Amino acid sequence: MTTERTLTVDEARRFYDRMGARQDWNRFYEDPAVEVVLRHGDFEHAHSVVEFGCGTGRLAERLLDSHLPPDARYLGLDVSTTMVSLASERLKRFGERSEVRQTKGAPRIEAPDQSFDRFVSTYVFDLLSRTDIGAVVAEAYRVLTPGGRLCAVSLTHGRTWFGRSVSKTWQSIWSLSPATLGGCRPIELPGFIDTARFEISHLEVVSSYGLSSEAIVASKR
Repeated sequence: MTTERTLTVDEARRFYDRMGARQDWNRFYEDPAVEVVLRHGDFEHAHSVVEFGCGTGRLAERLLDSHLPPDARYLGLDVSTTMVSLASERLKRFGERSEVRQTKGAPRIEAPDQSFDRFVSTYVFDLLSRTDIGAVVAEAYRVLTPGGRLCAVSLTHGRTWFGRSVSKTWQSIWSLSPATLGGCRPIELPGFIDTARFEISHLEVVSSYGLSSEAIVASKR
């Protein structure tokens, strides 16, 4: 198998520090897939959520505003100084219900075992190496309570002729210069889910403007 040239932690940090609030421009293709995990993640019964790669805090704001119960606590993690600043400002009005931390980019999550009932990550797995994706999924298993849900979204390969053409073009650009596309490339999320540890309850591919995304919800066994 050809070795994938994913961004280093420093490269990713620099890119997303520069990207800043413009990251929200991607909502035109991200939101339809994010809606899938919002519908199937049962956030209305969640009391502790950790988001790996919180970005500008846009999803966290939606969760705290409209989906989580009033006593739920949220922890957002991100490697980018800019994203942490933007998310912290955005979520300031929620007070002690939310916390945002900057990480060093390692898959390890600084939290006790079984401390969250939802683990969320959208458009982050697709910029990680295959080894790091596996490590983050293992961390999700560690920090989730029994029955807790892993909710993830990533770019994926198209399923229609047009979608396959778009994802093939994206993959080609990424292969030449990962940083041009923020390090993200199409992946297949189910291949990283250990079915001995997780039960996949929902899997859906959503296409928007030719860009295909995969949304997955899996419960810890």
